[in-house]
Amino acid sequence: MTSKSLRSTAAEFFGTALFVFLGAGSVVMSGGAGTVAPLTVALAHGIALSILVTATLGISGGHLNPAVTAGLWLARKVDGRTAGSYVLAQLIGALLGAALAKALLPLAMVKAASLGTPALAGNVTFWQGVWIEAVLTFLLVSAVFGTAVSPDAPKVGGFGIGLAVFVGTLVGGPLTGAAMNPARAFGPAMVSFQLTSQAVYWIGPLLGSMAATLLWKYVLLPKDPSEL
Repeated sequence: MTSKSLRSTAAEFFGTALFVFLGAGSVVMSGGAGTVAPLTVALAHGIALSILVTATLGISGGHLNPAVTAGLWLARKVDGRTAGSYVLAQLIGALLGAALAKALLPLAMVKAASLGTPALAGNVTFWQGVWIEAVLTFLLVSAVFGTAVSPDAPKVGGFGIGLAVFVGTLVGGPLTGAAMNPARAFGPAMVSFQLTSQAVYWIGPLLGSMAATLLWKYVLLPKDPSEL
């Protein structure tokens, strides 16, 4: 592994670990907060991702999400080897972030919130959950292409990407937890042994990412082959 690939993989590992720690931690610490909890959780996820994407953008591209990496691989923005190393780093980082949240946050609150593991609401079916996650991830990956990938993108760092997560979490949080990120669901689920409906948080985000990638690759990005 070259120095550059080691740096980029490390950025994905530590960035995802911090995002999962902060995201899961916001859910844990908002337990019992009543109607303010959804806004608190959405702000924590959105602001945390804005900071971490901006911090890692120049090193690894600031993916921090297997669904984003899959989309950028499909768009030929990263090669298969890089994509594989990123996804592995993201998943291991998610486990570390969840383990830190479990170790450092109040145990009773951790248990009450299932360590911030995303879960389907009682009135949401499996396939409804899949499509909700797909739509929300479509928004997120569109923000990635529109603000970080396109050569015409405004220089706003991770701000637009974080806003996409903020809005998605406000809308979908009460329904599916609005993971939009397989690693965000995977880490807390594994550490807390809460694996129910985990397939939702892989199928939905990957479908949404694929749809957004195809739209941007073939319709919205510049048509010059050198820019695709």
